Amino acid sequence: METSEIIKKVRKIEIKTRGLSSNIFAGQYHSAFKGRGMAFSEVREYQFGDDVRDIDWNVTARFHRPYVKVFEEERELTVMLLIDVSGSLDFGTQRQMKRDMVTEIAATIAFSAIQNNDKIGVIFFSDKIEKYIPPKKGRKHILYIIREMLDFKPESKRTDVKQAIEFLSSVQKRRTTAFILSDFYVRNNFLQSLQICNRKHDVVAIQVYDVRAKELPDVGLMKVVDAETGFEQYVDTGSRRMRQAYQKYWMGRQVELAETFNKSNVDHVSIATNEDFVKSLMMLFKQRS
Repeated sequence: METSEIIKKVRKIEIKTRGLSSNIFAGQYHSAFKGRGMAFSEVREYQFGDDVRDIDWNVTARFHRPYVKVFEEERELTVMLLIDVSGSLDFGTQRQMKRDMVTEIAATIAFSAIQNNDKIGVIFFSDKIEKYIPPKKGRKHILYIIREMLDFKPESKRTDVKQAIEFLSSVQKRRTTAFILSDFYVRNNFLQSLQICNRKHDVVAIQVYDVRAKELPDVGLMKVVDAETGFEQYVDTGSRRMRQAYQKYWMGRQVELAETFNKSNVDHVSIATNEDFVKSLMMLFKQRS
């Protein structure tokens, strides 16, 4: 992609997603993603009704009367976007490709984060860690992230969510809010890694899929190519039995995926490329408020 074309696209995405994050998501994001916890603020004299567990015994001993520690919520968050850049994201039969929607969702979350004075970082992953962008604040940093999302060329086409989750745990020592954006076309189980990661961090999963992944059209003989392995085969979509078997397979995968998220206590949402992602994100944020 030409540099001028990338700049134009970045600007277009910024206008759309920045508007969304300031007009729609500002309050929702703030209440859905609380700070890391309670941080020490100051000490003051004990008052009736204070929790005795908050007494600062060192200060109490020095002044010979009880003092308590006062805590306040830490507002600043670190937000990490784990973005799937595997081959299967380069697919779309409706309004846009899965990769385009992932980019817009990621940009919307990023602008919501900086309005909340949070840091934002990115992990691009396939079946390996393709690129790590450490968390920073500011519009300039987000525009760099959007540019990378638009122009990044991964080395591998396959997917390994497990590796991305484990990398997050190794690079982020403090509690982080992490969004995994993927179609979750995975061949290996990542349940255990997700459970371990979500005990330390606050993980949210956003699945982006194409409607044709859910239901095959009746168009007769169709050549199907696996974008990650390159494997090709012809499928007779004119066969009702074939279409029903495919739909059953899709539903089974979705049930398995939902079970993985539920067992890990991870909030999740599935969004089709022909849907309005704003509505789905709003519902996700409301659930958490």
